[in-house]
Amino acid sequence: MNRPEPPSGVNPPQSFELADGTIIDLEPLALQLCSDYYERYPDDLERYGAAGQAWCEHDSRYLLAWALEDAQAGTLDCVEQVQWLGRVLAARSYPTERLAMHVQLVADALNRPALGDAGIQAAARMNHAATLLGTSS
Repeated sequence: MNRPEPPSGVNPPQSFELADGTIIDLEPLALQLCSDYYERYPDDLERYGAAGQAWCEHDSRYLLAWALEDAQAGTLDCVEQVQWLGRVLAARSYPTERLAMHVQLVADALNRPALGDAGIQAAARMNHAATLLGTSS
């Protein structure tokens, strides 16, 4: 079985600054997302190993940052970014329905009072992205 190489190149964002100046540390959110994901799909631990875990955290931090940036500033479209990621992963035979579930977990993580309106809006955008992924598989 070919396992992926760990992420290399540009590191994903470590944090995100909300409009009110609050700094959101993305790493603990990403780690929790990966834990939740692997609870649902423990076979991915066997399939992808430690590199898969590293990719999960890497992609989770990007997903969180994209959603928050979209909601707060509108300078990027996180739905388009998720669709792009879906195409990249599909080309590598990664199941689209699993990415859709991961994106849904991201939406759930963002929909929390501590993140305010940006979190609520970001969650809504990620819910939309998850729905689109779910209908494209």
